[in-house]
Amino acid sequence: MSRSVNPVLLAGLAAIAVLAAAPLIAQTKPAAKQAQAHPPAKAAQAPAPAAKLGLGREALPEEIKAWDISVRPDGKGLPPGKGTVKQGDEIFQAQCASCHGEFGQGNNRWPVLAGGMGSLKSDRPEKTIGSFWPDLSTVFDYVRRAMPYGNAQSLSPDELYAVTAYLLYLNDIVKDEDFELSDKNFTSVKLPNAAAFYDDDRETTEKAFWGKEPCMTNCKPEVKITGRAVILDVTPDSKTAPKVD
Repeated sequence: MSRSVNPVLLAGLAAIAVLAAAPLIAQTKPAAKQAQAHPPAKAAQAPAPAAKLGLGREALPEEIKAWDISVRPDGKGLPPGKGTVKQGDEIFQAQCASCHGEFGQGNNRWPVLAGGMGSLKSDRPEKTIGSFWPDLSTVFDYVRRAMPYGNAQSLSPDELYAVTAYLLYLNDIVKDEDFELSDKNFTSVKLPNAAAFYDDDRETTEKAFWGKEPCMTNCKPEVKITGRAVILDVTPDSKTAPKVD
């Protein structure tokens, strides 16, 4: 008897193999098509850094320090130094009096620095260092960055303390000509009107007056003048402006 395989048996086995592989082919083809239709998303790329223009250079530490000269009411920013009223008098007469007067009274229309105590509620208040300003740091900081006029930032720290001490003396805040102002006792000096200043509270005190839609037309039946300038002829009574030659 021959040992060759029965042809009928081989045909049956081949058919079974094809049927068994058919599900695998059916499963893999749609997956391949889906992969082609929806390729995987690429990872987000970081934006490219902006191109440098090649202009300028980084500021040097000493350059930054030269601009960082602000002085706060709590004394932060004060440079080390000291100066007396007498020393400040000499500096003031040499570099400040030509504009502000020998005693801070102001020459011509230059600012008045002293006096005006108790005048804030009057018709013509004098808003000087002693009568109005809230903090001594405002004096020191302004003189430091802007004075003397035309030669700003030329005063040394000791000269700045001395000039500030002299301005305190002119406003009767210190009485002794030998008083020495320094970075150590600076914050102990309080100006007379400091208590009259407070944080802006309009968001709470005036909120009731704020309308969501402010009136823009026909808001009042009649407009009347309720106040006038000190010089009476600058408040016009008519709707037409005066002629200008």
